[in-house]
Amino acid sequence: MSSGVGVGAVDTDVVFRRVIDSVIGREGRYSADPADRGGATAWGITEAVARAEGWTGAMAELPREVAVSIYRRRYWQAPGLDRIAMLDTVLAERLLDIGVNMGAATGIRFLQRALNVLNRQGAAFADIAVDGAFGPATETALAGLLRARGTEGARVLRGMIAAQQAVRYIEIAEHDPTQEEFEFGWQLNRALGGLTPGSPA
Repeated sequence: MSSGVGVGAVDTDVVFRRVIDSVIGREGRYSADPADRGGATAWGITEAVARAEGWTGAMAELPREVAVSIYRRRYWQAPGLDRIAMLDTVLAERLLDIGVNMGAATGIRFLQRALNVLNRQGAAFADIAVDGAFGPATETALAGLLRARGTEGARVLRGMIAAQQAVRYIEIAEHDPTQEEFEFGWQLNRALGGLTPGSPA
């Protein structure tokens, strides 16, 4: 089984297609749960996002291919996950799942926080801004960590990001107790899961 790290030439579209099938499988076809702060969703796309992306029809009628194009543009390409997939496909998958559930910049901030405490006080690579943008400095830091630490570094980094994801879910429910309805599923399927079956941890 591939570790997902340093895999050479990567067809990021193939990676995206595999990952998005898993994400949509977790999200489901359509939901209008009144307790869900995202409101009505189709294929995991909230109504607010669908409207911002130009969809004017009923959410229950949003075609799957339209949802996939929104995911590709808004949650894969815009935050730079296609570039992250060139370095670590499993990390890109984790960050896509976080972005879909928490906002595209959130996973990048988790990544940046982790990198900043893995750089040995700047000896390995410079500290980076925790701004949720995958720019050249963050890309250089990520590449530097993976080059120096290899698959072990990737596993540690992914674990640190998953830990931040788990804590964020706790904070959401603490702030808004109505979200406790979703806490167990978030932790089981996203913080502890969040990967396509067969992906390395």
